[in-house]
Amino acid sequence: MRILTWNVNGFRSVVRNGFFDWLSKESPDVLCLQETKCNPSQLDESHLAPFGYQTYWHSAKKLGYSGVAVFCKTNKTCTPKTVYEGIGISEIDDEGRVLVAEFEDFTLINAYFPNSQREHARLGFKLKFCKDMLKYCEKFKKAGRNIILCGDYNIAHKEIDLRNPKSNENNPGFLPQERAWMDEFLSNGYCDTFRNFIQEGGHYTWWSYRPGVRERNIGWRIDYHCVNERFLPAIEKSRILNSIYGSDHCPVELVLK
Repeated sequence: MRILTWNVNGFRSVVRNGFFDWLSKESPDVLCLQETKCNPSQLDESHLAPFGYQTYWHSAKKLGYSGVAVFCKTNKTCTPKTVYEGIGISEIDDEGRVLVAEFEDFTLINAYFPNSQREHARLGFKLKFCKDMLKYCEKFKKAGRNIILCGDYNIAHKEIDLRNPKSNENNPGFLPQERAWMDEFLSNGYCDTFRNFIQEGGHYTWWSYRPGVRERNIGWRIDYHCVNERFLPAIEKSRILNSIYGSDHCPVELVLK
């Protein structure tokens, strides 16, 4: 099974930039999207059930804001048994940040973590989200379920995960408090799958829209597939698809054995 995650920075925008042509050629078994910025009622029927996919959406109450979606191939292996919108905490769920899909062998959590914003205006909310997300993952893990937590974490964990760490030490996404939560999360028995395969730097998933930034690969790695350690032997590959354009992020792939 191939599971891709991609912050599209506006679903309708990425559709205009060839999303469905890309989806047809790439043909992932499961695709998790973040920052869809739309409600299904605003989309064409063809967008909700494209060639061989069933789609699930969790939109923010505020129109044009946040939102996540999961596209699953309509076959026995890839059709989830159950899909949940949110994690049961209204201040998080009202922003449409989490979709949970239960498959036979694992629970897939598609999450769009908040941005701490300029002057750290939402750092408190971000850290609460992180704390609640760890608690939510632990609930499944303690019940014996395997977990894939994928999406845009809005956190570059280590200095190796962004091009210019020194100049970004006080910037959202690389704050000490955010990075400390990532340390705590991984120390609780979870694994950053990409780093399990690739240890060197220079691999990023987000670049500013400023001219020339992406071409010079001045980026951040803030999109992840993390799994519980027990599930790690089931992971065949994790890689960044940095040749795919259409958003300021690129897709990230996870392949299960």
